[in-house]
Amino acid sequence: MKFVLALDQGTTSSRAILFDRAGRPASIAQRELHQHYPQPGWVEHDPLEIWSTQLDCARQALRDAGAAPQDVAAIGIANQRETTVIWERASGRPIANAIVWQDRRTADICAKLRAQGCEPEVTARTGLVLDPYFSATKIGWLLDHVAGARVRAERGELAFGTIDSWLIWNLTGAHVTDPSNASRTSLFALGTLSWDSQLLALFGIPSPILPRLTGSSEILGQARTELLGGPIAVAGNAGDQQAATFGQACFAPGMAKNTYGTGCFLLANAGTQPRSSANRLLATVGWKLDRGPPTYLIEGSVFVGGAVVQWLRDGLGVIREAHEVEALAGQVDDSGGVFLVPAFAGLGAPYWDPDARGAIVGLTRGSTRAHLARAALESIALQSAELLGAVQADCGGMVNELRVDGGASRNDLLMQMQADALGVPVVRPAVTETTALGAAYLAGLATGFWSGLDQISSLWALERRFEPALSDDRRQARLTQWRRAVERSRRWAG
Repeated sequence: MKFVLALDQGTTSSRAILFDRAGRPASIAQRELHQHYPQPGWVEHDPLEIWSTQLDCARQALRDAGAAPQDVAAIGIANQRETTVIWERASGRPIANAIVWQDRRTADICAKLRAQGCEPEVTARTGLVLDPYFSATKIGWLLDHVAGARVRAERGELAFGTIDSWLIWNLTGAHVTDPSNASRTSLFALGTLSWDSQLLALFGIPSPILPRLTGSSEILGQARTELLGGPIAVAGNAGDQQAATFGQACFAPGMAKNTYGTGCFLLANAGTQPRSSANRLLATVGWKLDRGPPTYLIEGSVFVGGAVVQWLRDGLGVIREAHEVEALAGQVDDSGGVFLVPAFAGLGAPYWDPDARGAIVGLTRGSTRAHLARAALESIALQSAELLGAVQADCGGMVNELRVDGGASRNDLLMQMQADALGVPVVRPAVTETTALGAAYLAGLATGFWSGLDQISSLWALERRFEPALSDDRRQARLTQWRRAVERSRRWAG
């Protein structure tokens, strides 16, 4: 067999990539995904559109590479995490639109639980904070707001899944998830790697709705013949950020990556035991292979990363195409004292402030489109720098370089800004499609397409290294100014 097929279902698009044995893309297909905003702070997707666009991409990737089903060793899945779908087991029909990870409609529920003193117990069991980001309150909201849903869920008529479960159900008929996705629900205990009955009771979630837990790298079922022209094993599954960490070959404690997509997600390998955070970062499962213990990660999440560039394009009309932001920002040497805090959906780690809102500070009469573009890019770098600082504090300063991927990692100006803001080198691999690559690696390991972690590590190749060019004093001064700007955006909607 020549290839592994990766399905990379993200927030703004569905993608499919065929990888060869060297871990290189042989074909790529992509479809945009519509975003639905029924109320301020609400974000939804149509689950049927997610499935149809993902299937279309898989078929196109096979056609473009001239690949038959028998050429494909396995399918691996990487998915936007926390996004919540509930569907009917009998018909496969969703009972409502998916509630997307960015959605803030359950902020009041989280605040109430926090006021009741529940957060320490939730964090101790799950590694997560109480926030509408995660799936549990989204599930509860759907059960309480769709007529008859709670009773039907208790009878076992409904199925819950994050997007991996939804795709695998449609591919194979199996209702499963892996620990990396389960650990983002607030219903999964990190220590026992199981659904937690106390958490189910706390959030009011009936257990019959939950998927079966599997590993991240094992044969989960066969894609139905009529979908892709022949049966193909579905054998890899991980949340997109864990998949990207795996695709970056961050297999040793202290190795870290940052993905620049809609949001930014910085994850560091924490070893084979969950590591609690003193800096309001998250503990999460990275992956669980066939043999041995799981790998745990520590994670910081930025809700609006590359999406700030989309806002410059679609919201303000400052640029016509996203790639134009680098040239525009490069017209000025600095942002002229302008700071843009893109808290459009609240702030993630380390603030966890759902009531924060976007702010632009430091404007003068001399501020221009170029200054705003540069401030937008700097907002991505500075948010990520705060995450790495928290990771370094939690991990004892183990991180000595940052591996990067995602669409915005191809922006050289941003990557240099990132190195300057971090004070450690930023390294970009030759293949930046690491989310899909990680899903492919997990599937390929389960089917013998790749032999093990050593072979995968050997396939990682450097494309460019960005060294910090700012002194520590200037870097710290910049971060101090940034934090002043962040404070102006906080608790705005509260």
